[in-house]
Amino acid sequence: MLHDISGRALSRRSLLGLAGIGVSAAALTACSGPSTTATAASASSSASGGPSFTGVTPAKSISFWSNHPGGSQAVTQSIIDAFKKQSGITVKLVTAGSSYEDVAQKFQSAQAGGQLPDLVVLSDVWWFRYFMQDSIIPLGNVLKAAGLSLSDYRPGLVADYQYKGEQWAVPWARSTPLFYYNKSHFKAAGLPDRAPATWAEFAAWAPKLMAVKAATKAKYAYEVPALADYAGWTLQNILWGYGGGWSKKDSFDITCDSAASIAALQFVADSVRRSKWAGVASTAAIDDLAAGACSSTIESTGSLVGVQKAVGSRFEVGVGNLPGGPAATRPVCPTGGCGVGIPKGIDKSRQLAAAKFIAFLTNPQNTVTFSGATGYLPVRTSADTSGLLAKNPLIGTAISQLDVIRTQDWARVFMPGADQEMAKSVAAIVSQGAEVSTTMKALRTTLEGIYTSQVKPHLG
Repeated sequence: MLHDISGRALSRRSLLGLAGIGVSAAALTACSGPSTTATAASASSSASGGPSFTGVTPAKSISFWSNHPGGSQAVTQSIIDAFKKQSGITVKLVTAGSSYEDVAQKFQSAQAGGQLPDLVVLSDVWWFRYFMQDSIIPLGNVLKAAGLSLSDYRPGLVADYQYKGEQWAVPWARSTPLFYYNKSHFKAAGLPDRAPATWAEFAAWAPKLMAVKAATKAKYAYEVPALADYAGWTLQNILWGYGGGWSKKDSFDITCDSAASIAALQFVADSVRRSKWAGVASTAAIDDLAAGACSSTIESTGSLVGVQKAVGSRFEVGVGNLPGGPAATRPVCPTGGCGVGIPKGIDKSRQLAAAKFIAFLTNPQNTVTFSGATGYLPVRTSADTSGLLAKNPLIGTAISQLDVIRTQDWARVFMPGADQEMAKSVAAIVSQGAEVSTTMKALRTTLEGIYTSQVKPHLG
């Protein structure tokens, strides 16, 4: 069974499939996740660099809460074992759930009196809630005390966890969406052995793929169960390609109903309802790709190794950068995945030990080891990836795409529940025939309500 970027079985979720192409991401749980009704971030967490660690001695034992993204439990444990040999510090790896949402729920419950972890997985759509709740610390001073500089980390990945001049997490299991395709299908259709440069080019290719008997099921498939998941993540690619977005760059100004955004989503709607080279599928597009029933898909880079193992020798998998649009061809690839952060309500000695483990967990050698085992991206610029690429050249394409990534729209990652609302709106458009402009205007009203009631009061 393949596993997604949160570690869950892929058959339990899917996102946008095209039969071209499918776009998948980790499933959301039915719950809405932690609330943001706690008090606004206090002055202590807003202070430059966070608390001081002068004279602090690191604890000898800490806990790390994770959902083991990408099936990473074994490789993470091996890194933990090596860390203990080097530092003498014991790290207890705790399975805090099967998804980012499960970890978030457990961490939320711990705020009310449970045992807090010393290090916790923070995904792209969850960490900002903890900034607003004042339950994680700025990392500047503790990383300095641990001897860790972020200057060697890939800037686009580090920037995902920055707000108001502070660093709130360190990138760890990081990914981007990647274009996957079945090379045999592309060859049979007379297509180039590459990903399409633009969505318009793929629209021209799709009928040729559909004409290939081996790929009769391979059509652009908006998978309804998955649209309740992370549709907002990968659709940023199409929105940005058209010059739109869920919100303006680095802003809470909602733009989902702008002319450019409506044009992007109309393209998606037309691919199903008018051109009909797209449709609605009932299974995960990435599973279809692995089974040979789908010609291409968009999936996390964190799924690369799992997809290759599932396909085996039955056909060759190709990968490429995400397609562009009529307004922009780069950067149109969003980041994704998770980082690690340190809770506020624990002893400084444990916070310092956690920071020392972060430095080891994400050092150049270990980020390559982790990447080789999972398909996630090396987060350090100085990492020697030559051995990794020799074993799995496709990872090189994923790494090269890091040069054209864009930090995600704040409306998706900084607003609680907004991702689910985006997904519901997209599902209404592709599976229920809802009118794009009307649906996006309604979504804007919903998103602005979330900002006004759940975000703005906590920004100080």
